Amino acid sequence: MSSAFRHPLAYPVLTAGGALVACLAWTPFADPEQLAMLVTVALIVLGYTGFRLAVAFGWFRPATSGGGVRTESAECRHPATTPGLLGSPAATGERVRQQHRLTSRSWLEYSVDGRTRWLPVYFDPALVTVPAAAIESIGGTVRIGTLRVYPAGRHRDSEPAGRLIDNPGRADPDGPARAARSARPGRRLLLDAQHAVAAPFAGLLWIYVAGGGVGAYCGATVVAAAVAVWLPAIRGSDPS
Repeated sequence: MSSAFRHPLAYPVLTAGGALVACLAWTPFADPEQLAMLVTVALIVLGYTGFRLAVAFGWFRPATSGGGVRTESAECRHPATTPGLLGSPAATGERVRQQHRLTSRSWLEYSVDGRTRWLPVYFDPALVTVPAAAIESIGGTVRIGTLRVYPAGRHRDSEPAGRLIDNPGRADPDGPARAARSARPGRRLLLDAQHAVAAPFAGLLWIYVAGGGVGAYCGATVVAAAVAVWLPAIRGSDPS
């Protein structure tokens, strides 16, 4: 696997590109109404991907979710994202994996002032074996220990739904091999493709709204499947 693809944001960006290619591939065969729908889908993919990347790089910091939405500045939201703590640990926490129905995501779990909080992050193979460590945020850059991670959404004051699986407390000799297997593009696509089971129904809805025959149905189903793979990826799916 190339070093570029190992970047935590490479896979989500590639799935966004796949969804856009699927839209583009069917534009020559679309009538004006279908073309308008394809353009709308493409703009949604572009806009939401841009928003998620802005959050990941710290250019935009949405309010905390769970327990009410707050509007504090990023510097005052809570100690785990406070640049004023530069040079000292912001919090001590660990990576946990959430499993809820078809959803699987990585979170940083940490305590501040006796309260447990969670931050979703994009999957990085190194997270599979990372131990509990200090979590810091400096100028929008989040690190657990020496590993930079990329936020995949808002901080939460309430526990994410489903089952949370802790990283092993001790070094796992099989950890590096498991991390390498998890990072394979084929495995990630296979897991995210579970969400594409609804694509044929989305294709039926598409031709019901915009009209068309078998060709339109096939095109709509392909576009829906590509978008269904993209959405969990851009939200930070975890294949481990």
